[in-house]
Amino acid sequence: MAFRLARGTSPWFYVTWAATAVTLALAFVDTWWWLAAFVPLLALALVMLNFFRDPERAGNAPGILAPADGVVQSIDEWEDGRIRVATFMNPFNVHVNRAPLAGRVASVEHVSGGFVPAFNKESERNERVVWHFETEVGDLEVIQIAGTLARRIVPYLEAGAKVQKGERIGIIRLGSRVDVYLPPGIQPAVKVGDKMVAGETVLARL
Repeated sequence: MAFRLARGTSPWFYVTWAATAVTLALAFVDTWWWLAAFVPLLALALVMLNFFRDPERAGNAPGILAPADGVVQSIDEWEDGRIRVATFMNPFNVHVNRAPLAGRVASVEHVSGGFVPAFNKESERNERVVWHFETEVGDLEVIQIAGTLARRIVPYLEAGAKVQKGERIGIIRLGSRVDVYLPPGIQPAVKVGDKMVAGETVLARL
């Protein structure tokens, strides 16, 4: 399978790989000094490559699909009857997020905020992008939340766009969280601690 690099890849990715290539070339001139710089740069470049990968996902499992890779951090019932499922992504997860159901993007809103760790309760006030999808189960809200290292959220779609289940909707850079608000009456099919695969894991059955 061909390797795919995510849309919205950080400039850091290209800078890191360029610096790695330069230090490798210079190592042939002054071996030990530049080799000492090359090794950690190569390690960082490989981490970046892993972070910005964008594998294909089937997106055809029945039900509401997980929008993010990671681990279920919390499941909370809201006063309006909805249930929030929060998925924490570490820097080694794929950070491309996907639509849980097919439908239409009703709205997509960027909200400014802080950058505390995404696993912290205070991350509720972090930089985030709020999505509302018109789906077969009604309004489905998905929130991409930036973390300490994730300083940029890049949406791929705009309001009014039609979206397929499992389709890519955007990327969060370098460690973050994604929340899904299940409509009233729909129970999650996952529990806290479960590992999630965006576009494949069934988050809730219909």
